[in-house]
Amino acid sequence: MKYLLLIAIFFFVSCNSRQSSKSAPEETYQEIPENAVALFDGKSLDGWEVTGFGTGGPIRISAGKIIINMGDGCSGINRTEEFPKINYEVGLEARKTQGNDFFCGLTFPVKNTFCSLIVGGWGGPVIGLSTIDGLDASENETRILKNFTKGQWYKIRLRVDEENIMAWIDDEKVVDFSYADRKLGIRPEVTLSKPFGVCTWMTSAEIKNVWLIEFPFSNHEFSNSHF
Repeated sequence: MKYLLLIAIFFFVSCNSRQSSKSAPEETYQEIPENAVALFDGKSLDGWEVTGFGTGGPIRISAGKIIINMGDGCSGINRTEEFPKINYEVGLEARKTQGNDFFCGLTFPVKNTFCSLIVGGWGGPVIGLSTIDGLDASENETRILKNFTKGQWYKIRLRVDEENIMAWIDDEKVVDFSYADRKLGIRPEVTLSKPFGVCTWMTSAEIKNVWLIEFPFSNHEFSNSHF
């Protein structure tokens, strides 16, 4: 009787172990567009580092997501590998979990300079580019307002070509800016995010499905068919 009981226990533990090993990859799976390169493997910060803002909250990986906890200022991560300067598209999914300021600040290269896309800044509703001609996203012509719901995932996509910076949130185009003869820049707080980084401001957020596509052709030839 004891022998049969031991066999039953072994069979139960073995089945559960196999089920756990099958479900584990699903937790780290990253859904990205066709022909895109994954910038996050769902399980580590390989290719990234925690940005040394000095004010940041702790960063961890859980169930295929990058968890950025709020600090006393900026908290986030930045790429440690080479990143294109022009003719690329980058995307991710982000959601705010706590706090009332921007939950996704993307700092990115534009030729030989840098700029930032702010999502949910200045108390929560502001979207725009910082900086343009020295003006923040709250002050320049890219500023728009949008309500963001805590806990809801948003697909954020940014495209930089030879003439324009464009951005979408889900299916809505939120930035369409021609930067010729304009001075692009970043705020001093996010200097350490270069060459490409994601950060928050006194806000906790989660990030997943981070990807990159490089394209060697003009904006007019670039197709949206892979989204």
